[in-house]
Amino acid sequence: MSAGRSADGREVQIPLQQVAPSLIPPLSAAPPITPPSHRPANPWPLIESAAQQGVPAGFLPLHGGFRDHFVETPEAKYCCEACRLVLCQPRQTECGHRFCQSCINDILSHQNPMCPADREPLFKDKIFRDVCCHREIMALKVYCRSEANGCQEQMSLQQIPDHLNVCPFFEVPCPLGKCKERMMRKEIPDHLSWKCKHRETTCEFCATKMPLTDLQKHKETVCPAFPVSCPNHCSFSSLPRSELLFQLSSHQHDCPKAQVSCQFHRYGCTFKGLNQDMRQHESTFAAEHLRMMANRNCSLENKMEDVKGELMERYKVLPALSSRLSELENQNEELREKNRQMEQKLATMQKLMSSHSEKLLEVELELRSLRLLRDEVENLRGTLENVRTRLSALEQGGRSGSGSTTHTLASLENQLSRHDDMLSVHEIRLADMDLRFQVLETASYNGTLIWKIRDYKRRKQDAVAAKTLSLYSQPFYTGYFGYKMCARVYLNGDGMGKGTHLSLFFVVMRGEYDALLPWPFKQKVTLMLMDQGSSRKHLGDAFKPDPNSSSFRRPSAEMNIASGCPLFVSQSVLEAGSYIKDDTIFIKVTVDTSDLPDP
Repeated sequence: MSAGRSADGREVQIPLQQVAPSLIPPLSAAPPITPPSHRPANPWPLIESAAQQGVPAGFLPLHGGFRDHFVETPEAKYCCEACRLVLCQPRQTECGHRFCQSCINDILSHQNPMCPADREPLFKDKIFRDVCCHREIMALKVYCRSEANGCQEQMSLQQIPDHLNVCPFFEVPCPLGKCKERMMRKEIPDHLSWKCKHRETTCEFCATKMPLTDLQKHKETVCPAFPVSCPNHCSFSSLPRSELLFQLSSHQHDCPKAQVSCQFHRYGCTFKGLNQDMRQHESTFAAEHLRMMANRNCSLENKMEDVKGELMERYKVLPALSSRLSELENQNEELREKNRQMEQKLATMQKLMSSHSEKLLEVELELRSLRLLRDEVENLRGTLENVRTRLSALEQGGRSGSGSTTHTLASLENQLSRHDDMLSVHEIRLADMDLRFQVLETASYNGTLIWKIRDYKRRKQDAVAAKTLSLYSQPFYTGYFGYKMCARVYLNGDGMGKGTHLSLFFVVMRGEYDALLPWPFKQKVTLMLMDQGSSRKHLGDAFKPDPNSSSFRRPSAEMNIASGCPLFVSQSVLEAGSYIKDDTIFIKVTVDTSDLPDP
């Protein structure tokens, strides 16, 4: 940071990054040392990578090597083989030659790059930073970069940034920011005192401080102490603008050059003129003014008579209107009372209707169950009649011969087997309907599934009896347009866990927006059995999908092959803890959606 002083003596901080000199084009054919008389005052442009390399901004040249005026002519080993200037950020090649970083980058950008010194091929991975050479160059003595402005200081190259922050001959912009002029640092106090157009000044009327460029507009428009004369240009003395606002209205009545209308204009006089001519007009047209007033008075008296007649006519009907108004008010009160009573009755009826509707709903549900029971009873009656008929036939057949009895029993056993098969089919359908009801009850779109499995004991027995081996959860999604997934559970285990464990799997399903999603499925999956006790010791497992597995590719069928944990939790741990309550268990599946892109 450098410092100067503003017009009021305040210290102004000027960072080096804001006072960097203007850019100049690179000099590819320039000699390594340029005499001060032929060199621009500030040939040191900024580069973006300076701060990233630990070098102060504004210190390194934009391209090529250093163009500073060295006290002693640098040795040839410190000069770039390309630009012939003193090396800036030196890089050494495999063949032993040194280049500036920007120069070697230009050479490497060409196809089949070669060293310009010996025509040897260059390879980027075999070029390294020459730290020793860089340290020696930074220690070379140079003149100040403001030498052309009169600075005679000498310093090492690495001391230039610190010196430029305090050098009185270094060119900087105006610290006020609005001024576009540049000057040497030592000239800042004079510039801020009397040269800068944007320097702070004080209004001589109201003592308000402001930039010099705003002073004239301030005086002409808003300054409260600025002297303002009468807008009619009379001999009235000037007053401050704030006082004139209060006195101008009273002055307008007395100003001889104010444009006014005759005070009898309400009676019909159309004269308008200066205030100083109004007295002569009033004396000259006094008779005319009286005639106008008399005519207006006569017309007003006639109107008063007409109004008086109308009022008398209306006064006659006033008693009748008053009595009618009283009757209407009484009727209105009665109607309000009736309305209030009706509102109370309506509220009571609504409560009754609400309770009746709830009872009707309960009755309807009971009737549905009764209809189902009636149908089942009718079926049982029919089956019973068939059994009775067959028993009678069996008794008769038993009397006639045992062969036919054996045949009849075999047919009955076949029918019983078919009934058992049909019963299994119905139970499977019931399980499917149960799954569909669960889907309708809940659907998640944030990648998290909370699966509530009721009737655990019955479902476990069905799994042991091989009636319903597994259950599918309702689908859930990573987003409204994301992956469609579900969970699959084997209450009696599957594979290695059959009969001993509860097996839990994750399934990728075919969704409506699969064409817009990335495949294979790569999101982290966490499976968890929820502890319903106070300790909340949930059991969980997590895995990252295998991208080579068919379970996580884009589904071609309704769903992919399930993938998960056959040995998720042992049945002894499950049934001994607090994971089952009210014959219900909870399973949670979480899919990580933090890094999932939008489709």
